[in-house]
Amino acid sequence: MAVRIGELLLKEKRISPEQLQEALNYQRQNGGKLGFNLVKLGYVKDEEITSLLSKQYGVPSIALGQFEIDPAVVKLVPAETAQKYQIVPLSRSGATLTIAMTDPTNVFAMDDIKFMTGYNVEPVVASETAVVEAIQKYYGAKAATAAGGGAGAGAAPSGPSALELASQALQDMPMLADAGDVEVLEEFEEISAEALAKQGEEAPVIKLVNVILMSSIQKGASDIHIEPYEKELRVRFRIDGLLYNIMAPPMKYRDAITSRIKIMSKLDIAEKRLPQDGRIKIRFQDDGQLRDIDFRVSCLPTLFGEKIVMRLLDKNKLMLDMTKLGFERESLTKFETAIGKPWGMVLVTGPTGSGKTNTLYSAISKVNTMETNIMTAEDPVEFNLVGVNQVQVRESIGLNFAAALRSFLRQDPNTILVGEIRDFETAEIAVKAALTGHLVLSTLHTNDAPSTVNRLMNMGIEPFLVASSLQLICAQRLVRRICSNCKEPHPTPPQALIQAGFTPEDAKSVVPNRGKGCDKCNKTGYKGRVGLYEVMEVTEELRELILVGASALELRRKAVEEGMITLRNSGLRKVKDGLTTIDEVVRETVK
Repeated sequence: MAVRIGELLLKEKRISPEQLQEALNYQRQNGGKLGFNLVKLGYVKDEEITSLLSKQYGVPSIALGQFEIDPAVVKLVPAETAQKYQIVPLSRSGATLTIAMTDPTNVFAMDDIKFMTGYNVEPVVASETAVVEAIQKYYGAKAATAAGGGAGAGAAPSGPSALELASQALQDMPMLADAGDVEVLEEFEEISAEALAKQGEEAPVIKLVNVILMSSIQKGASDIHIEPYEKELRVRFRIDGLLYNIMAPPMKYRDAITSRIKIMSKLDIAEKRLPQDGRIKIRFQDDGQLRDIDFRVSCLPTLFGEKIVMRLLDKNKLMLDMTKLGFERESLTKFETAIGKPWGMVLVTGPTGSGKTNTLYSAISKVNTMETNIMTAEDPVEFNLVGVNQVQVRESIGLNFAAALRSFLRQDPNTILVGEIRDFETAEIAVKAALTGHLVLSTLHTNDAPSTVNRLMNMGIEPFLVASSLQLICAQRLVRRICSNCKEPHPTPPQALIQAGFTPEDAKSVVPNRGKGCDKCNKTGYKGRVGLYEVMEVTEELRELILVGASALELRRKAVEEGMITLRNSGLRKVKDGLTTIDEVVRETVK
């Protein structure tokens, strides 16, 4: 709610009703803000207004004229924004930016500045005259408005103007187009004329959604979370595996944002009670070239509205060169040998978001030749691969993994990829396909490679079938990569290294690295991710253990004896090579 300065001054008996009326009349004739006109008429002093606002809203006040601002801090906020909202950036401490403003209740201004700069915003109150003078001093005369110019202090700033300002953030982003230039491809969006007309009336919401999508691309996010709560709407990006707060749009736009995303992804706008899944495909200019990106959309009804999660699917980031994924040399040799065999099952395991799809697509591209027929059943199909027959699973019409697999066996395949083995039926058909001359690739959700064997047997697959069909199991995780721009040595006590898993000999010589934090990595010290891999080749000795029902612990012990590199050891090797930190490895793996 905007500050009604006249009412506050009247309530505090700083001015009389006659003086207020006279100031309002003067404002109508000459324009400008009410507070400035009251000062100009001599009815009140700037300091009195500042003190009153500070007391009323519990926000500290500042004598701006006595404060010298660092030019680097001034550059954080564009002149147009400072002029529009009558604010001046004062100082930055860590992730917090302090701004001086005449209206400490203007949440639109704070939200927009937070979105544009990436910093949390702390307001302090300053007088209008002092703010105008500071804008003139630090941004130049042409950037400043006439004293008291702009909307009246008693008028609430309009929502659309604040949202339009958000699109300005996009113009400042390198290599990206304006949000208005985003083209939603017709392949995924068909909207009636009536719907388009309705959207035209809500242009700011369309701009805001476009800004969110484009900003996620620019920041290198893997997921966008739009979360409604009782009193706030939160937008977060998952960047390098961790979630970061990005902005908090006004609550009144909650339903409009949800509807816009549903329209773009061809979902039912009227259905708010059931989860829905869709897809958005956008095209935009990137450094003079047209670029397409897909967003996988999931809507989930929650207590205070629908939560939307969008997964970014960027073909440019799909790394199909297996040598660059992070495999150790000996592990990669085992993996390539297994996928080069004419039959058998190769399983990739790990939690959601651990890079399993990338590994499988890399394997598929490795065996994708003119002589092979490759069939995949996926839910959903994330990337289109040339020369590969990809099937989208649709549970609603009975086309599940098991049904797709049965059909595949009548399609004369060489290689079959099953998106995920979720149940006994799918597992049984996959195992039988692996035993009848087909190479089967699939994923499972298990913690490590040895426990995958027990998971299959718990599903109901006989031990002799598991032992006969399995060729190799690859467990993987993703850890954040140290930023190459600010990498520096970080000597660590040998005892801490031994505790993490290094041998006493290695602990004496290993010097881990860390990221100091710079603009390129957003002060985190990390940029990008690298994979940790635990590759368990199923040898004759391991087959014998599987046949007698050995535990995961026994299988692990035998696999390590035969040279398997565990997830923890894969991580420690990358610490030794200066790719990641011990903290990251400890966070994602166990000894």
